[in-house]
Amino acid sequence: MLLWIIILGTMGISLWASARVKSVYNKYSQVPASSGATGAEVADAILDRAGIRDVEIVAHDEMLGDHYDPINKRLVLSTQNYYGHSVAALGVSAHECGHAIQHKIAYAPLQWRMTAVGAVNFASPIVTWLPLLGLIGFMPWKSVFILMAAAWGVIMLFNLITLPVEFDASRRAKQILEGMGYIGTPEEISGVKKTLDAAGWTYVAAFITSLAYLLYYLLPMLLGNREE
Repeated sequence: MLLWIIILGTMGISLWASARVKSVYNKYSQVPASSGATGAEVADAILDRAGIRDVEIVAHDEMLGDHYDPINKRLVLSTQNYYGHSVAALGVSAHECGHAIQHKIAYAPLQWRMTAVGAVNFASPIVTWLPLLGLIGFMPWKSVFILMAAAWGVIMLFNLITLPVEFDASRRAKQILEGMGYIGTPEEISGVKKTLDAAGWTYVAAFITSLAYLLYYLLPMLLGNREE
């Protein structure tokens, strides 16, 4: 019963966060920024101002798949944000530039997250497939719980580290856009803030989900009430 509560509860939180970010983004993607600049132009200007000239800015077709790739020094923007003039496009583009700036200054949480990627890639298949081995009797449940707790612990720590990385990038984006004059009206400032804040909730939801599963597998062992 507890497992189903966790599954449904965390799924509900994740769906709510995802729906909210899409709703807020869709709203402010219809609000043009008074500066008339595109997301790509803003990104290029921000990187240039920060002295970052070795990062490529590219467009791709996946909506809300915007990200900064620190390994290949590439800032990837969805087509809508790359060519868009909206408040949402500028906010998202500036946010990704925030990550590039973090990389340049060796922002500690970003460095930790980059280091942890390999461990997360190892842990993710474990939490997906290991319970099946327990169900078919291939592995004792105690062993399953130990390994699941360890894997979810890795994922939880990764998601925890991600929070300051994302919120710091959003903070930088808001300050930079205002400071460079790309947004200025109350509606533009509010639109950027709401767009980035909504996106931040998806990372909070991911952390809550991983923490809930960690506790589910860890507490029975700590309390000594998990059968062999």
